[in-house]
Amino acid sequence: MKRTLLLLILGLVTVTLAACGGEDDKLVVGATNVPHAVILEEAASLLEDEGIELEVVTFTKYELINQALVNEELDANYFQHIPYFETEQAEKDYDIANAGGIHIEPIGIYSTKYDSLEDLPDGANILISSNFPDHGRILSLFQEQGLITLKDGVDPLVAQIDDIEENPKNLEFDYDYSPELLPQIYQNGEGDAVVINSNFALDAGINPIEDSIAIEGSESPYVNIIAVRNGDEEREEIQTLVDVLHSEEIQQFILDEYSGSVVPVNE
Repeated sequence: MKRTLLLLILGLVTVTLAACGGEDDKLVVGATNVPHAVILEEAASLLEDEGIELEVVTFTKYELINQALVNEELDANYFQHIPYFETEQAEKDYDIANAGGIHIEPIGIYSTKYDSLEDLPDGANILISSNFPDHGRILSLFQEQGLITLKDGVDPLVAQIDDIEENPKNLEFDYDYSPELLPQIYQNGEGDAVVINSNFALDAGINPIEDSIAIEGSESPYVNIIAVRNGDEEREEIQTLVDVLHSEEIQQFILDEYSGSVVPVNE
């Protein structure tokens, strides 16, 4: 009996040690559903070939994902572009690092009422995200399309509504909307135009290339990255994750799957 009990105890210890020993070969990555989680799931088999198990945890609210990373609930996350990442670092004092850029999601302008930006009436109501790091991006797009001019010396990456110098059509920018709600708001026919991040558009079955009346170019500086806790960018598993996402197979998957709505980068 004592011998049997000893063997059982030793067996439990062996299982526990094996589980602990395997933790370094597993990555838990937080992501928004589309395209981030889809891309990660596509990469899972390639990571498995490298001896790394991938667990993807999906989120719908941006503000929870970096917090989960800092709280060590995740090994990495994949949802945010660089200006958002930098704002989170500065405002919340998060000790996080950029482990590598993976793709760009061109932001688009949509309307159920007008076929082009030129058709927007005087005083048109433009519904945009309440996420302030996106405002410079949105205003830059409207400036590129010739609808507004920003004040001299303003960095477009951090521009805000008050930085508009010229607004010939007297566009009214309403930024009271959570970004994840904007696809439904657009589909409900609210506002004269709605600006939507491509990940939320895709998740709602909206095609950014076909359905938008204007869309950001691929030269956008808003690269979506893999973020980790500071120092973990040197972890072999994290470097392998980034290498796999930069691989020709995954980059081609992004091109085939999203037809320009998501553009791969390798940086």
